[in-house]
Amino acid sequence: MNELFARHRQVLPDWLALYYDEPLEITHGEGRHVWDADGNRYLDFFGGILTTMTAHALPEVTKAVSEQAGRIIHSSTLYLNRPMVELAERVAHLSGIPDARVFFTTSGTEANDTALLLATTYRRTNTILAMRNSYHGRSFSAVGITGNKGWSPTSLSPLQTLYVHGGVRTRGPYAELNDRDFIAACVDDLRDLLGHTRPPAALIAEPIQGVGGFTSPPDGLYAAFRKVLQEQGILWIADEVQTGWGRTGEHFWGWQAHGQSGPPDIVTFAKGIGNGMSIGGVIARAEIMNSLDSNSISTFGGTQITMAAGLANLSYLLDHDLQGNARRVGGLLIERLRAVAAQLPGVREVRGRGLMIGVELVKPGTDEADPKSASAVLEAAREAGLLIGKGGGHNTSALRIAPPLSLTVAEAEEGAAILEQALRSAY
Repeated sequence: MNELFARHRQVLPDWLALYYDEPLEITHGEGRHVWDADGNRYLDFFGGILTTMTAHALPEVTKAVSEQAGRIIHSSTLYLNRPMVELAERVAHLSGIPDARVFFTTSGTEANDTALLLATTYRRTNTILAMRNSYHGRSFSAVGITGNKGWSPTSLSPLQTLYVHGGVRTRGPYAELNDRDFIAACVDDLRDLLGHTRPPAALIAEPIQGVGGFTSPPDGLYAAFRKVLQEQGILWIADEVQTGWGRTGEHFWGWQAHGQSGPPDIVTFAKGIGNGMSIGGVIARAEIMNSLDSNSISTFGGTQITMAAGLANLSYLLDHDLQGNARRVGGLLIERLRAVAAQLPGVREVRGRGLMIGVELVKPGTDEADPKSASAVLEAAREAGLLIGKGGGHNTSALRIAPPLSLTVAEAEEGAAILEQALRSAY
């Protein structure tokens, strides 16, 4: 056990998970690469859990942060804040929500917590619909709506949560149906559920479930849900913490794959917009955002230095069409991994879109999760110079691949080759 790991164990919680048998200390990064304390170089296919969205040490963001730090770092929301107003204007415009208002937080957990506060206040009910296999953060309220047992340490909650089918396409009672019938069955389930409860405040859903292993429903499911929800005035909250800002390639927001019934009432975001700086936020129609009848502030949400980073990062990803790059390079990477998977009995499915790719692993010859092999692949990839993530929900194990959106074709090929060898070593 190295010295830093021993100190970590001594003063930090036992439940604070670390990857790898010999945990890694990352000391610096550049582009799509990071280095550890021993000088080893890695191609980063996980980006700080989808947070380093653009690139490590992106000069435009580094410059903006440095210049802002030389002026003022923080003043709280009790004072006018030009960078916060400017970023809010851009985010509101990009959101697709009419008459949008934006509130900045420090994390996706806090953003979802705020969205739940808004929805329950606006609707005057504490009942929430959530998706099975979902993950929405680590706060008391966010854990209470998380439909993933591995990330829900308590059943206590300030909310009454009811879970809906549909977040996982290839498992569960409707897996064998075609897409159209799958959506119809999930809508029927939702209607039946609503018949047994008082009208809930909102449905919260990740367009692609992140921690759950990058699973998703057929396009259009949430649009079909929304038609049902609107009959009772129930709000739709899209959790875009992992899918936002063009990561899926085909769309700027994940909800746009389900946009036939219009935009969500509330969108939450975080992670990638700060490119590593701590930014989260909520976008909502003005009547919903303004429904709180008590004072509220945020000490650190929207602080000047994080807003400067967000503005610079957003400008870079739009100016360089990183959404288009995610679509092109991500499409190549998915096809490359599917070709590998076809030769390996332990790979059940390669799924995802853009640069948000899941590789589900099972015990060969079965449909059972194989977390031991997932850990072995993670270790083998690290040894060969590639960092990836892992996840999964009920009886599943998946590798999570989400590089910075500036990934090149050559780097995609390099990472795919390393991952292929790591998979072959496990199967």
